[in-house]
Amino acid sequence: MMFRRLIALGFMVVATVLGVIFLPDIDFPVGLTSYFQKEYYSQFGPLAISIELLIAGVYLLKGGQKANFTLALFGFTALLDPIFDLSGIFTSAVPIYASVLFTICAVIALRLAFTNTFDLGRISFIGAFGSFLLGAVVELFFNTLTITW
Repeated sequence: MMFRRLIALGFMVVATVLGVIFLPDIDFPVGLTSYFQKEYYSQFGPLAISIELLIAGVYLLKGGQKANFTLALFGFTALLDPIFDLSGIFTSAVPIYASVLFTICAVIALRLAFTNTFDLGRISFIGAFGSFLLGAVVELFFNTLTITW
């Protein structure tokens, strides 16, 4: 129980620190049409991953059944970001230091989610697949695709 809370607080601290670092980097445009362009939304990608980590930490701290789903969602989102970046699908807006921190937290989160370490309820196949798909959708929404179909 104490170890679970320690990990949850660690996730929440990392998410808060990185969120505070990413927040000043967001530029709010003056004109109304700029809010409807892809460049505006792509700057929220790193902040979205931080928020996912914060939510996963809160659910892990509470110890509910949704904890494993949110841990898996964060884990897949955080791992897909550097994978998509390295494969050339898009250029990630997440800085290298944050990508390393997110990857470390993602590996821990996925291990906790799939091994059911804290007996919070096993994640189902549908829940795991759904968290993977939702993580991919989040990544593709916040990043500009460079593939032309």
